[in-house]
Amino acid sequence: MFDKLTSGALPSLNALRAFEAVARTGRVTLAAEELHVTHSAVSRQVKALEAHLGVRLFAGPKNRLELTAAGRELAPALTEAFDQIAGAVRRVRGGGEDLHVAVNASLSVKWLIPRLGGFQAAHPEVRLHLSELAAHATAQRGAQAVVRIVPTSRLSDPGCTPFIRNALGLVMSPELAARYGDDPLRAPRLGAATHPEGWPVWAELAGVELPPAVERPFAHVHFAMDAALAGLGAAIVSWPLCAAEVQAGRLVAPLGFRRSESAFAILAAPGPGSRALERFRTWLASEGGKTPQPPGT
Repeated sequence: MFDKLTSGALPSLNALRAFEAVARTGRVTLAAEELHVTHSAVSRQVKALEAHLGVRLFAGPKNRLELTAAGRELAPALTEAFDQIAGAVRRVRGGGEDLHVAVNASLSVKWLIPRLGGFQAAHPEVRLHLSELAAHATAQRGAQAVVRIVPTSRLSDPGCTPFIRNALGLVMSPELAARYGDDPLRAPRLGAATHPEGWPVWAELAGVELPPAVERPFAHVHFAMDAALAGLGAAIVSWPLCAAEVQAGRLVAPLGFRRSESAFAILAAPGPGSRALERFRTWLASEGGKTPQPPGT
């Protein structure tokens, strides 16, 4: 019965979700991860939507898709619609307030989660749900906000609230620093797949030339930081993520920290906010204000 009511009017909901996820994340792979389906399933749904509409929604090679004019017109409307649906579902759930926040992995593990006890104690009525935010994503389906490091050029965007100015530093264990005290840049180099530009960005900020070296790769910045704590090499880490370790002497930054053109920020999803989100945003600003100044800046 319901198929007859909508036949010929709207495309498949799955096709619309697949297209919106690809348009928002910029990659089919990220959309597939978010929707918990395969890469090929997302591609098929997008092609089916294009066939239904009779227009191309993406152009360019598979590894660098760009929205067409039709895609640019459709994507924001779908994002707003799906956000409204998610908000309506949240509002009809009784008992307390749910808050869904997506966070970059390293920021979550090394900064946010260690502080969450304070937030929950102050706001027991808020049920905070954390999910992992893809490395370069600035939004996630179902999340009312995302917390990540953003370039300062994005800080004036609607819904963006910075809470800590970022700084980068080369960190290593005290034992490794003693071994390479005369030239810390000769220490084994630890890299992160989620922040591959970390070393060259820091080198430019510090005004140094990096000697040729092979980086030992890790999946995330917090993995590289833990490897530095274990004495395996030097890593480039944001000051808020390693401040406690540096202050405790478990890590040292022989060349200090350098202010970068980025900040830790919360980006609210479009649409109406909530009391839970406002309380979380206020708490983030308060916690950010407690962060000490990094050495060497």
